[in-house]
Amino acid sequence: MEATTPTTAALPAPASRKRQDLTRFAAIIGTLLLLNFVAQRFFFRLDLTQEKRYTMSDATKKLLSTLKQPVTITVYLTGDFPPNFRRLEQGVRETLNEMQVYGGGNLNFIFIDPSAAGTEAGRNKFYETLFKKGLKPTNLGANENGKRVEKIIFPWAVVQAGGQTRNVLLLRGSQVASPAERLNQSIEGLEYELASAIRQVAPPGGAKRRLGVITGHGELTNPEMADILTAWSQNYDVFRVDLNQVKDLRGNLDAVVIAKPTGPYSEQDKFRLDQFITHGGRALFFVDALRVDLDSVSRNGAALATPYNLNLDDLLFRYGVRLNPDLLLDLNCGQIPLVTGVTGNKPKIEPLPWQLYPLINRFSPNPITRNLDAVYLKFVGNIDTVKAVGIRKTSLMTTSRYTRRLPAPVPINFNDARLEPNPKLYQNSYQSVGYLLEGTFRSLFANRAIPGTTQYQPDQNPNAAPSKILVISDGDFLRNDVDPKSGRPFRLGFDRLANTEFANRELILNATDYLLDETGLIAVRGKQITLRPLDKVQLADHRRPWQALNLGAPLVLLAAFGAVRAWRRKRRYARFA
Repeated sequence: MEATTPTTAALPAPASRKRQDLTRFAAIIGTLLLLNFVAQRFFFRLDLTQEKRYTMSDATKKLLSTLKQPVTITVYLTGDFPPNFRRLEQGVRETLNEMQVYGGGNLNFIFIDPSAAGTEAGRNKFYETLFKKGLKPTNLGANENGKRVEKIIFPWAVVQAGGQTRNVLLLRGSQVASPAERLNQSIEGLEYELASAIRQVAPPGGAKRRLGVITGHGELTNPEMADILTAWSQNYDVFRVDLNQVKDLRGNLDAVVIAKPTGPYSEQDKFRLDQFITHGGRALFFVDALRVDLDSVSRNGAALATPYNLNLDDLLFRYGVRLNPDLLLDLNCGQIPLVTGVTGNKPKIEPLPWQLYPLINRFSPNPITRNLDAVYLKFVGNIDTVKAVGIRKTSLMTTSRYTRRLPAPVPINFNDARLEPNPKLYQNSYQSVGYLLEGTFRSLFANRAIPGTTQYQPDQNPNAAPSKILVISDGDFLRNDVDPKSGRPFRLGFDRLANTEFANRELILNATDYLLDETGLIAVRGKQITLRPLDKVQLADHRRPWQALNLGAPLVLLAAFGAVRAWRRKRRYARFA
């Protein structure tokens, strides 16, 4: 028998192994270059967060992708901040980075630290420059590791394009919210605030929407509405409209404003409004149910608040709401100046709470009022809803828990402010004072003759179109105060006694955008980011184990990876030894 000799596997030639390694390396490099090329040509991102916090809305993408001129955004919110404040700065950076993806070369941004000057004099000089631009600093505080940290910051961005400039306040949210909640609300609103400013300085083109302010019934005058008229004019074409001279509003306007009428609407005027709304026109009603004459109160010491005769009750009733003839008193209220004594030869004047001036900070999550600060109302009444088929009714804001309703006629006396209110009388909690109505409205004049003619309106209008209506039961909601010295109007919502600016202006602008913005950009205000705070007590109790885990786990994993890799190499090449 012939014996066989065992053979060993032939080792690959060194040149062959070198070619294999070079081929593998070239393939890896080529794949990376190909992926990089594809990533540049076809952009995509994956947002795995539950609330899609890093996803731009379609309206914002369209606005940015159609920019026709360069837009520069200068952000002054940067510097050595505590962690909570850095979160807002990081949110601004992330939002702008995402916007730049869609804006391309037409969108650029820079961050400037206002406190970066080497000397105090230089820093103060730069602060002065920002003051002149209307950028006011904010002194924020936070508790970090049991210590109180305060920092003066400028939470502003300035958006510039084509000679137009808009200042954007980045720190928003309700004043009654905690610092963490307010920062979170600010982050939620970043996309809308920045996109809205970009739309103002670089409008996408096309004709502006047309806004008509109704006159002829004792409505507010231009000086009394100067601030909101100026704000509206930045985005819309604004006109004063006399219903006696404009017989048909359709085709001429996109929305109308009824601002504190004091005289009655004729049936013809009401018919023109009705036809405008039922054919798809938008409307904003700021209407008082009761007449309050403060001049009479000042002269006589007291007066009665009595119902207006505006002849609008049946129109609003058909659309789904009723303005009740009453006044609401709220313990959460503003102030009025009253003489409380005499100092020397001069009367001593002090601000005292006035329950007839409610401060509202209870809002619905609707984009119009989401994350809004408090608003200021004067002599406001309750709004009820009534049946209106096909109309969606949203209560936008309500009074506080401690509210009292007084039916007409209501005695008005400044001396009531000197009295201590009895909380037991304030049992009419959470009264609605603002409503949003949406749907296809049925005409008040259906199956009726057109006023002044014998022509009857059909029961179902074949040309009816969906519309939106805002109703607020306070005609003074959009009235601005006027500086008695200079004659210049204050910003809407500014209270001289409290030296505070309330959010009346912001609410009206949000509502106008909601009613007229066909792009859907206003819906971005509904974006919600959920706070998931850590339990600080548990964090303090278990701090050491978690620190050890965070430091030790990566080292253990690295050592395990090295051991496994060494074992595999040894097993793979041992047979060639």
